[in-house]
Amino acid sequence: MKKIYLLLLTLCFSLQANDLDGKKVFETYCWGCHHQTAVAFGPPFTEIANKRTKEEIQAYIIEPKAMYKAFGYKRTVMTKLKLNDKEINAISDYILSYKGK
Repeated sequence: MKKIYLLLLTLCFSLQANDLDGKKVFETYCWGCHHQTAVAFGPPFTEIANKRTKEEIQAYIIEPKAMYKAFGYKRTVMTKLKLNDKEINAISDYILSYKGK
């Protein structure tokens, strides 16, 4: 079921053009708890990018309370953000730009 959900998310996001700047989405919604390379309240993007696929990142953004156990977390404090598909795609691409850094 999880794989089908992630596959549908991937298909949905890949069909849409991404004309948003992921850094701006990050600064608007994520910066209070996450930083690019340093630990803040939440894990840094470098850590997330090296552990997760784009689909996993998007699924967690969309439904953190439904996904935290699947990721092996004991709890989640991440709030459910009201982002549209383009914003979710932009921020997930921005997070993945830190892979390997």
